[in-house]
Amino acid sequence: MSALPTPPATASATAVEARFEALTLARLDAVLDVEQRAYSHPWTRGNFTDALASGYQAQVLMAGEQLLGYFVAMMGVDEVHLLNITVTPEFQRQGWARVLLDALALWSRGRGAQWLWLEVRMSNVRAQQVYEAHGYRRVGERKRYYPAAGGQREDAVVMSLAL
Repeated sequence: MSALPTPPATASATAVEARFEALTLARLDAVLDVEQRAYSHPWTRGNFTDALASGYQAQVLMAGEQLLGYFVAMMGVDEVHLLNITVTPEFQRQGWARVLLDALALWSRGRGAQWLWLEVRMSNVRAQQVYEAHGYRRVGERKRYYPAAGGQREDAVVMSLAL
């Protein structure tokens, strides 16, 4: 994907050149560091290496050598399932999730997908709002989908975007 000349507008933003790169094993330690800081139940090294070995679309968003975020998605017959999308905690609330979602939609359309699907924790209202602002709609729930504290499970909201 091509470089972006400037980031989304924020009050404190300065011009940053960002670019997408394929997630490779060379970047995996940096991704795992962000994953562990961003989530109570992060993906493991095995989750990422399995996704890469399966040929899933895995992209990192970089500014110089700084990791801004990443996504992992799985192509289906006429749909794409977003498996993981993360913005580095220090760069959250600056519009980078929108950049990642736009790149995912562009890639998906280019592969002939008609739909994008994702699950999000019921408690992650902020992420649900980001997805809704991006055009995703709530279409259902998955009971006890995510691991939660104390050996419990948390429901997921299922969302989709028509491409």
